[in-house]
Amino acid sequence: SVSHSQITRLYSRFTSLDKGENGTLSREDFQRIPELAINPLGDRIINAFFPDGEDQVNFRGFMRTLAHFRPIEDNEKSKDQNGPEPLNSRSNKLHFAFRLYDLDKDDKISRDELLQVLRMMVGVNISDEQLGSIADRTIQEADQDGDSAISFAEFVKVLEKVDVEQKMSIRFLH
Repeated sequence: SVSHSQITRLYSRFTSLDKGENGTLSREDFQRIPELAINPLGDRIINAFFPDGEDQVNFRGFMRTLAHFRPIEDNEKSKDQNGPEPLNSRSNKLHFAFRLYDLDKDDKISRDELLQVLRMMVGVNISDEQLGSIADRTIQEADQDGDSAISFAEFVKVLEKVDVEQKMSIRFLH
């Protein structure tokens, strides 16, 4: 549940990004967000806002995707256990992150997909060989069923120790 004042803030952020003033955002509008422009995965994060084949996103879609990045407030942790899981729950954040890697949507991260992300993250100043061995090592550490790829369950296991909350809260909304 997003508070009224947050919605108002998000809406004014949305309208300030909406250069065409037509109630929707294009990819170009997103590329003007400095935090995304400098994020190596910026393009993939931007893609996440657009349902397949769409090239515009309205305010509702904008809010739905952003909800994944909202830090979890302490009072949300004890919420109704039977209700739907909030979009910014740890498991939904992990799903969102997993999808940034899993480009072909086969529910596993292949060596090739991992390499692509690594290359974006580290830029050009590292050789393909070095990247390859980082990818191999990552997969070796994560891969439990021996298929040389990382499934969502394996991904979650690797990130068990990582503070996803902190790492995946994009602060450009505040």
